[in-house]
Amino acid sequence: MEELVRALLAGGVAGPVTSHDRLNVRWKVGNLVRGDEESQFGLTGLGGHSEAAVLAMIGAEAGFDPDPELRLHPVPIDPLMVLAACRAAGRRLAEGAERGERMITATGHPRGLNLLYAAVGSLFEEHGGKLLQPADGARWRDRGRPRQLRFGSGVGLVLDGEAPIHTHRPEAMTRMLYEVTPDLVLADHGLAGAAIEAGIDTIAVADINDPALVVAKHLGRTSHVLVMDDNVRPESYWPCFQAIAAQFA
Repeated sequence: MEELVRALLAGGVAGPVTSHDRLNVRWKVGNLVRGDEESQFGLTGLGGHSEAAVLAMIGAEAGFDPDPELRLHPVPIDPLMVLAACRAAGRRLAEGAERGERMITATGHPRGLNLLYAAVGSLFEEHGGKLLQPADGARWRDRGRPRQLRFGSGVGLVLDGEAPIHTHRPEAMTRMLYEVTPDLVLADHGLAGAAIEAGIDTIAVADINDPALVVAKHLGRTSHVLVMDDNVRPESYWPCFQAIAAQFA
């Protein structure tokens, strides 16, 4: 356990200071509360909460003081809470694999989370689950810009026509769900949001400034939201994989 904690801290996945400061987190919370479409991650019914209430939800998931009077203080992520969330997700994944469930993995952070998702997907298949790759190659335009869905190592990625991009948008998952209804989804950003909105059992990875997914959990719409820095070096997520993989033993 101590080795995993040290590794999460060293890699910046968790710790007293991560990629987003309190001003950024509060700004994103405010956007969500004001109904900004981009901040909804493809989810509906998230309104009716104050900024303080949403900040408290994130604080409960990440382990920081949500006092709305704090302005310039850090918003740390507790590594023990990250590992606990990974273990809980691992149990769900292990149960699904044993039942032969079908899963989609997809990320809007192709330079961060794709390695973790690919490793989890391989583990899931090794233990009896099935990875799906629906709508592979689908093309559309997002606000006038070309987009394409492609899978690499079993992980769905959104391309701008040439290379994978960072995206918060839900459209790629929506297209996948037109073709199949999986038992389980592992995703982030709007890809996770669209799956939750469709009623699919979803394991969502959320950065500390991704309030929509946390609110969805507090509304009882999903059970597993892993709050951690979602865009550090891909290799830095190995403690998360170890915590997940240990549940398959």
